[in-house]
Amino acid sequence: MEADGWGDDRDQSRPQDDRESARARSHSTTHGWGDDRDWLRREGDRLLAFARGSFDPRGGFAWLDAAGRPELGRDRQLWITCRMTHCFALAHLAGRPEPAAAAPGWAELAAHGVAAISGAFHDPVHGGWFAALRPDGSPAGPAKEAYPQAFVVLAAASATTAGVLGAAELLERALACQTAHFWDQAAGLVVESWDQAFARLDDYRGANANMHTVEAYLAAADASGDPLYRQRALGIAARLVQDQARAHDWRLPEHYTPDWRPLPDYNRERPDDPFRPFGATVGHGLEWSRLLLQLRGALGAQAPDWLLPAAEGLFQRATADGWAVDGRLGFIYTTDWQGRPVIRQRLHWVAAEAVNAAASLCRTTGQPVYADWYQRWWDHIDQSLIDRAGGSWWHELDPANRPAATVWPGKPDIYHGFQATLVPLCPVGVSLAQALKDGLID
Repeated sequence: MEADGWGDDRDQSRPQDDRESARARSHSTTHGWGDDRDWLRREGDRLLAFARGSFDPRGGFAWLDAAGRPELGRDRQLWITCRMTHCFALAHLAGRPEPAAAAPGWAELAAHGVAAISGAFHDPVHGGWFAALRPDGSPAGPAKEAYPQAFVVLAAASATTAGVLGAAELLERALACQTAHFWDQAAGLVVESWDQAFARLDDYRGANANMHTVEAYLAAADASGDPLYRQRALGIAARLVQDQARAHDWRLPEHYTPDWRPLPDYNRERPDDPFRPFGATVGHGLEWSRLLLQLRGALGAQAPDWLLPAAEGLFQRATADGWAVDGRLGFIYTTDWQGRPVIRQRLHWVAAEAVNAAASLCRTTGQPVYADWYQRWWDHIDQSLIDRAGGSWWHELDPANRPAATVWPGKPDIYHGFQATLVPLCPVGVSLAQALKDGLID
């Protein structure tokens, strides 16, 4: 598929809303996104103001409801605390305006997250991290899971780069846990889930946790200076994208057996699972596209030639399968293996990863078609996903682009949306934290 030919045959899906906020994002160049900078900064600040409400005095950060109220009766999720810690560390590095004097600043919020990850969420007996804590502070389950473990590494790496107290020690501990328990050297991938004592390994293997491990490893390599983690990230990408996604017409199988054979019918009876849905996940194709370009930039002259074509192939497949395919604007959640829609709900994180991938491809290739996609997807976010009355973004829309809560109730965190306000302004081959620390943002 050739990217250059897309502009003309997709014009029917272009939003017609002529509001000033949407039209302000008109890009005549394929580089600095200069006209976008102020708008993205304001939107990032708006998301950060909403995220402050997640502060949990018991430690870490709470799930937020649609109005931005912390749901203190819910289990505290490790992945939410880690993602919020990452975002607050980025806010500190970016020099975003601090809140009122009586309220904790961005560095203090990041330190609050690091303390909770290092303390309440950490298993002092067996090591590793509990995936969730009950309201009383006890572990919500025994499993030690690769998905939140990846976000422990990401949060620790970003907080280390931001100079947060205790973050460097947390990063060292998290990477040691990765190597000891989650990294499968023979497979070149991470395993999924252990029991509390790291004695019994679950049979399931998943691409989602590996994708976020790639993101975490790239951040860890920048924060620690150890190139090993870039090489591990490359190995994961080669196994899952170059081998599996390419063989399935750029629709990546998400679920696997212990010896890494795809399970194409996994969760067919629960197709809208928020973490393990049936079929191909459109947003992951876009997220992988962006990560492959970051990996390519980080590796420099050592980057293999397949990374850029793979990033373009994933982008084009996800766009063809997922964008406005049912007569309405927006990305559907999942498709079957022939590209037919399965779950038509529109999830906010898919649109966020779409603009990130488009921005990264435009910076990398210079092709204006990616700037065109970038603009129309921000137009869609602006018109349908941003909740200016209640704050943040609607995390889920129904197929008619009305707020819904069947897959993702509430507005749990700002990770995807906030990153979408930063990725277009940063170099492709550097983690966000390192780019902000080094003053590389446009």
